[in-house]
Amino acid sequence: MDPKFGGLERTTTPEGVYRVLREAILDGTVPPGGQLRERDIATDLGISRSPLREALTRLEEEGLVVRVPFRGAFVVEVSAQEIAEIASIRLLVEPYAAELAIEALRGPEQPKLTQTIEELNRAIEKNDIPASVDAHLQFHRLFYDLSGHGTLRNLWNGWETKLRLYLLVDHPSYSDLHDIAVEHARLAQVALEGDTDVFKRELAQHFQSALRGQTDGNRDAANGSGAPPRGC
Repeated sequence: MDPKFGGLERTTTPEGVYRVLREAILDGTVPPGGQLRERDIATDLGISRSPLREALTRLEEEGLVVRVPFRGAFVVEVSAQEIAEIASIRLLVEPYAAELAIEALRGPEQPKLTQTIEELNRAIEKNDIPASVDAHLQFHRLFYDLSGHGTLRNLWNGWETKLRLYLLVDHPSYSDLHDIAVEHARLAQVALEGDTDVFKRELAQHFQSALRGQTDGNRDAANGSGAPPRGC
């Protein structure tokens, strides 16, 4: 079933249409692989095709949308291989980011870390997938943001959109979303203890399915299966 946009903000400018479509993609209203049908969206929003096409071009440049000749625009699907490759790099750099951020995390910024776990739990209790994804990403982003290391922050910024698209599919696949909150509470505890080696081991456990996807993704591609790995 195609998503309906009639209940969203009514806007006619390319910037406004871009914001509406981007939010619909990032909150899962239009899932990865979903088609953005120009005629239907233009009708729902009461706009012409011109600002819609400008908005789709921006989304394509941002990596959220891909245009397929003679078929139309689709939300990007993130492959198991991409997630596995990101996970393999994160396993190397995220413990370092946590190490650099430890002073801030133990001091004035500790409430932010606690808050992300609380927000994750609240979202899970409400079965609010977009909010749980927001909290999940915010938890990991904190290590990079508080590291004081510009290159690390840039690495995270380059990954976040793909991770969000992946997690919108991954979170609903858990039989019990509380497992995600438990994993992150444990990661927070280890990060605050300041033992980088232990943090890396916990992170490897957290990423284990995603890391296996680096091998499994190649096999799945050969078998025609694109199912994403679990754990991010």
